[in-house]
Amino acid sequence: MAESYTDLPLLTERFDDALRLALRHHERQLRKGTQVPYVAHLLACASLVLEMAGDEDEAIGALLHDVVEDGGGRPALEEIARTFGDGVAAIVLDNSERVDDTEEGGRAWYERKRGYVEGFGEKSPAALRVSLADKLHNARSILTDYRTHGDALWARFKQGQGIATRIYYRELASAFERERERLGAGAAPYVDELRRTVDAITALAEEHQGPDSRAGFAG
Repeated sequence: MAESYTDLPLLTERFDDALRLALRHHERQLRKGTQVPYVAHLLACASLVLEMAGDEDEAIGALLHDVVEDGGGRPALEEIARTFGDGVAAIVLDNSERVDDTEEGGRAWYERKRGYVEGFGEKSPAALRVSLADKLHNARSILTDYRTHGDALWARFKQGQGIATRIYYRELASAFERERERLGAGAAPYVDELRRTVDAITALAEEHQGPDSRAGFAG
């Protein structure tokens, strides 16, 4: 089958500039517990957003979604708004659990995660698609590494046997399912893929540890 082309490429020099910013900000950062450059995650998120029929702002937001939270803070958010526009800045803000309190010791992990999920109804469809790309790529990585390393994986998250992480991802899968219509038809297969991946993580944990003592935030 012949390759397809367009006279109006979706990605422009703005995407190139965003990639350079992401590379500069995350140049020394690695994925937790690995030697994989962190930018691999950002590129995967941008790819997934584009596969969901997201636009250039969403692809840029995917590249930059961790800049603010991973040490950039409010100055980085202001730079993103100046350089790429308020739409991209809004996507990044909606995908940042912390802006001013950039240290891990801000709000408790559980409180932050629950607040993030409960805020889904206030996020734009664009921000939700970037979030879905982020969480799906993370979940796929967790599943692959769990199959490879077993329960030793959870030491990366400093959460014992990983129940808190599993609860969070089950809550995320349910939240994206509730927002399926707003996410759009292009994102629907990825909502389903997140559910399948999260269920596979849960099933593997049951093989290793037995059933989790809690299914979700509420018990």
